[in-house]
Amino acid sequence: MQADVFVEMECCQCNHDGEAVCGDDFLFERIATENRHLAVLSDGLGSGIKANLLATMTTTMALRFIRSNRDVLQSAEVIMDTLPVCEVRKISYATFTIFDLQIGGKSRVIEMENPAFIHFRNNNDLWIERRDLISERWTSRKVQLSEIHAIIGDRLITFSDGVTQAGLGRKGYKFGWRREGVLIFIKNQIKNNPDISARELSSAVVVAARNCNENNACIDDISCMVIYLRKPRKLRLLTGPPFYEESDAAFAELVRDFDGKTVLCGGTTAKIISRELNRPIKFDVKLLSKGGGLPPPSDIHGIDLVTEGVLTLTDVVQRIEKGDALADKLPLASKKMVEFFRNSDEIELVVGTKANEAHQDPNLPIDLEIRRNIVKRLKIVLEEKYRKRVLMKFF
Repeated sequence: MQADVFVEMECCQCNHDGEAVCGDDFLFERIATENRHLAVLSDGLGSGIKANLLATMTTTMALRFIRSNRDVLQSAEVIMDTLPVCEVRKISYATFTIFDLQIGGKSRVIEMENPAFIHFRNNNDLWIERRDLISERWTSRKVQLSEIHAIIGDRLITFSDGVTQAGLGRKGYKFGWRREGVLIFIKNQIKNNPDISARELSSAVVVAARNCNENNACIDDISCMVIYLRKPRKLRLLTGPPFYEESDAAFAELVRDFDGKTVLCGGTTAKIISRELNRPIKFDVKLLSKGGGLPPPSDIHGIDLVTEGVLTLTDVVQRIEKGDALADKLPLASKKMVEFFRNSDEIELVVGTKANEAHQDPNLPIDLEIRRNIVKRLKIVLEEKYRKRVLMKFF
């Protein structure tokens, strides 16, 4: 993989009104040892639990087959043979789109009856040659295989028919929003914000599709997956003092010389950086009432975020692990830190290894773990849940 390329993979979904689960499903996987990025989007027949079952079975099997480089048509046949039969329509069915990206080499896209994917580059939808693969057992189904070469700046976009058929029958949408309407919308979004992330673009498409429907109703499951190849947005987080005091100057240079966002976690950490860079720490007392149970952020010129240490890190890790990191009433420091994590691609966690005796008091709550263990948990959850590229360095 090119060292300066990050592959952001995101999918936004909206459930059919009245359904607790989405009838579409998606899966992502990075295989670092092979420089591969895999993504699958499936649309199950109908909506609700049964559709979700069909879609989930499809994405799970598809990811396993594509990972092991099995024959495309044989894999599609196994998927179609395996899907349960719908009791109402008497057919087993789920559509899918699979991306197998080899950065720096040829990539594959496999489609079965999802709306055709968009390969967006330089404000254009590239023409893609598709090869039809017809199963002897499933002659009514058509699998299409494409070979593409993805480069930095490209966006690969696919969606369920809840997007292309949005607004179907309404004035101005006689045949739905259609792929052409989605493409025009995407072009405008990128024109207005050339650096729009995959997360923001996928969300914008889903919201716009729903707005096409009368009363903004979600009359079908709506999903949009976006893959964006770009230079990584970098974040460096420093927490804890260095083991040796004579390393403080070098520790501060990690902030001064860094080309990206910087976050400091911990009062001692902030004091070291402030002293070594001769930049005072400023604190706005008005933020005390907005802290939400945690000390609010401070300010150092040139540093993007300065927070308290172990308490804030623990709160952030717990919330991300539990899935409530987007809750409305997050403490201010936690909310800002989560936003920085979500808006970064490559995150470096620099952990000072000098012990802080206050955090090893057995009378304190068990959640006040030693700093390095909290950061290890943070690394794991950022990689697994947010699909970030995370590096960890002890100082």
